[in-house]
Amino acid sequence: MEFGAAASLALAVFISCLLFINAWRKMFQRGNLPPGPTPLPLVGNLLQVKSSGLLAYLRSLYDVYGPVFTIYIGPRRVMVICGYDALKEAFIDQGDAFVSRGAAPAMERIFHDSGVTLSNNERWKQLRKFSIMTLRDFGMGKRLLEDKITEEARFMVDLFRNTKEEFCEPLIGLHPAAANVIFSIILGDRFDYEDEKFRNVLKSLSDGLVILSSIWGQLYDIFPWIMYYLPGPHNRMFKMFLDFEDLLLDRIKSHQENLDCSSPQDFVDCYLIRKEQEKDNPFSEFSIKNLVPTIMDILLGGLDTVTNTMTHGILYLLKNPEVQGKIYEEIDRVIGQHRTPMYEDRNKMPYTNAVIHEIFRVADNFPLGVNHSVVSNIKFRGYTIPKGTDVMYLLSTVLKDRKYFKDPDNFNPERFLDENGAFKTINASVPFSIGKRNCLAEGLARTEIFMFLTTILQNFSLKSPLDPKDIDLTPQESGISNVAPAYKLSFVPRQGKQ
Repeated sequence: MEFGAAASLALAVFISCLLFINAWRKMFQRGNLPPGPTPLPLVGNLLQVKSSGLLAYLRSLYDVYGPVFTIYIGPRRVMVICGYDALKEAFIDQGDAFVSRGAAPAMERIFHDSGVTLSNNERWKQLRKFSIMTLRDFGMGKRLLEDKITEEARFMVDLFRNTKEEFCEPLIGLHPAAANVIFSIILGDRFDYEDEKFRNVLKSLSDGLVILSSIWGQLYDIFPWIMYYLPGPHNRMFKMFLDFEDLLLDRIKSHQENLDCSSPQDFVDCYLIRKEQEKDNPFSEFSIKNLVPTIMDILLGGLDTVTNTMTHGILYLLKNPEVQGKIYEEIDRVIGQHRTPMYEDRNKMPYTNAVIHEIFRVADNFPLGVNHSVVSNIKFRGYTIPKGTDVMYLLSTVLKDRKYFKDPDNFNPERFLDENGAFKTINASVPFSIGKRNCLAEGLARTEIFMFLTTILQNFSLKSPLDPKDIDLTPQESGISNVAPAYKLSFVPRQGKQ
């Protein structure tokens, strides 16, 4: 009996070793894949990721292997793309091959693998096309959008003025203003800044995005089958997004009860009308299940981009007061003190436009991008990439590509000006990514940031409690998003704006 038990144990160990070796061989059969570090069985390259996080590790591999390399996140093979030229070759020159969305476990749980950002095939095509067209109808690129932004800018300025020059966090005004612009387009209504439920939802969304970009969010993406069952802040993050879903479902129910198909008032009305029109179409993707994630796509994409970019941007202006001074001069000359800024003013304000482009670059909102996937076996830069391979692109390496940006780690708006002081474009300045999967709220974000920033600087001088040399620009988290550090400043009314 004892011999039989020992033999069974030995056989089990032998079979386990064979399976272990077989798994390793399959993982490391590179064929004609891009180069990369040697993976370990089952865990891949994960043990090589240091405490500084995945982003720092991938940047170090870029220095070793160049713009295209292969890593293994557990058993999952991932091709990593760095730098503008390689990104353009993939997402523009071979865009159809890279159009599919890759694995993003944390976001998949938040968005329920639905909406625009994470969906694929027909669902993605239908929802993205509808979203772009409807956003345009309700203001994107039109005067209507500027009116909504101007209205919120007034509320934001009033809030900052009521701080009486006391030091405060910029998000107290930026967050509700940016949210209300999107809510007015999506839901046809805005919230009062003092609305406690509104403030709590914004706080939850902000905290949730911080956790998503932290080591906890990264661990969930790496070990979803383990992290799903473990305690930790990531569970609180998912609860925060569920609370926001509940708010949206309440608003959608109200829209359903009061829907006038002859006179849609906002994005949700248009979606519900389209859903009704296609109720007999078995291939339609217009369902309530897809509506909530689609709203979250637009809101989180626009809200996080605007508030995070503005928070980074104001901090860089505090760090570089001479840049503030040049913007004041341009605002006073082009806009003056007695009318509100308009988006078309940017064409006469090359320096301010250059500053905003440089803020987008250094803010580096989405350094890791969102994963893509290869839809078929392809050739890319001399390598053979198998169908289904996940593709991760480091947008951070594009916005700091030394081929296009001299001294990329320094804040220098002049890089976007030619020798005559006119604004000039730089191909690698693509903070919203490129290709068929680029951010659908890009136009909204660019308009908001120009109008919010010029309105703030038209009305206030920005004052930090710290000497500029002591201001720390280090993000509080760098993962899916580069989360701006927390800081305080004083909004001092400019002369004539008391």
